[in-house]
This record gives sequence, C-alpha cells and structure tokens, in this order.
Amino acid sequence: MATQQTAPPVLTELKLPSALKDTVNSALERGRMLAVAYVGADGRPELSFRGSVQAYSDTQLAIWVRNPEGGILAAVRGGRPHITLLYGELRPDSKAFVTFRGRGRIESSEAARRAVYDHSPELERNLDKERRGLPLIIDLDSVDGIFGGNVLKMRR
Repeated sequence: MATQQTAPPVLTELKLPSALKDTVNSALERGRMLAVAYVGADGRPELSFRGSVQAYSDTQLAIWVRNPEGGILAAVRGGRPHITLLYGELRPDSKAFVTFRGRGRIESSEAARRAVYDHSPELERNLDKERRGLPLIIDLDSVDGIFGGNVLKMRR
C-alpha cells in the first residue's frame, strides 16, 4: 500500500521566521554569502555577493555598503530601488532556496548606521573600521522558496 505524502506547509504572510533571520545573519560565518541583484545605470542587471546582509526586522533586510559611492547605492539614488537577494544551501540534513525581493532605501540616521554596522559580521566591519559606508534597508515585497520544510510564498 502506498503512503500518501502530505504537501509541505505554505507560508504566505510576509513575516520572516526567526530561523530564517538566523540563517541570513549567520551566513558569512558559515561560509555563505547572499547574491544581490540590482539595476545598473545602463538598465542592465548587476549582481554581487554581500557578506553583511542581515535581517533588520520581520519585513526588512539590511546591508552595510562599505563604498558610499558604489553601484547599488547609486542605483537606489538614481530611482532604481528594486533589489533581489538569493540564498541557497544544500546539505544532507537541510535545504534552503530563498529569493527575497524588495525596494532599497538609504538610511542615514545614526541609530540605523550603528545598528546595521554593529550587526555586520566582524570580517565586514574590519573592512570599514572608519564606518564610511552606509546602511541600505530593503523593504521586502516578497519572499519565495523552500526553507525549514516550508514552502515560502510570502507577500506584503
């Protein structure tokens, strides 16, 4: 007799689970980075790895951008705020494939600067000891993928 498999739970509310926040926050120390895509000045997609990506709230991610004149901040300043982040991990005991989509904004308050810088991995902080960078806050619109045995179809 065949056993019937049950479909994994589908999470639809845009609220990052604490385990997903922990996964994002500890990615670099576990040898992982998130790929970040944005639209460059020429309208083409740009893609880079970022080691300082972190959960900023239940519905936001943040990145400490060391170069305040860098491409991702220029994109946001230039009216191209759409950002996609991709995380992947395949291990015998777990798998995670997550796509985060949202809109970036530069946050210049001292409280945000301190929080994002201080919560960045030490390796990233050591590359900007003078704190010349800026925090980029990404207000999430959607989170899709597989994580923690759940299907993610989260929407704002």
